[in-house]
Amino acid sequence: MVDLCKKIYKIWLSIYHKFPKVEKFGIGQKIDHTFLDLLEILRSGVYSPQVEKTAVLDKSVRLIDSLRFFLQLSWEVNLISVKQFALIGTEIEKLGKLAG
Repeated sequence: MVDLCKKIYKIWLSIYHKFPKVEKFGIGQKIDHTFLDLLEILRSGVYSPQVEKTAVLDKSVRLIDSLRFFLQLSWEVNLISVKQFALIGTEIEKLGKLAG
């Protein structure tokens, strides 16, 4: 899951760098921080004891849901194109299925 999340984050970075300045430091930064939090949680889950993995997955699912919401909002206000939204959305759905 960490590798897939890294792949999606790289896609996000290519989109994020093209955001207008105001939105880059608003919703763009929120999405970016959520991605980084998700990567950190997934990475910690690799080394967590089995009893803690459920909590890690629960937090991961919440962060993935937040990403879906803010990326959809970005698309709705025309900050990302339909093509970009479809590309990153498809990958996030794969990650969501893996997380549960």
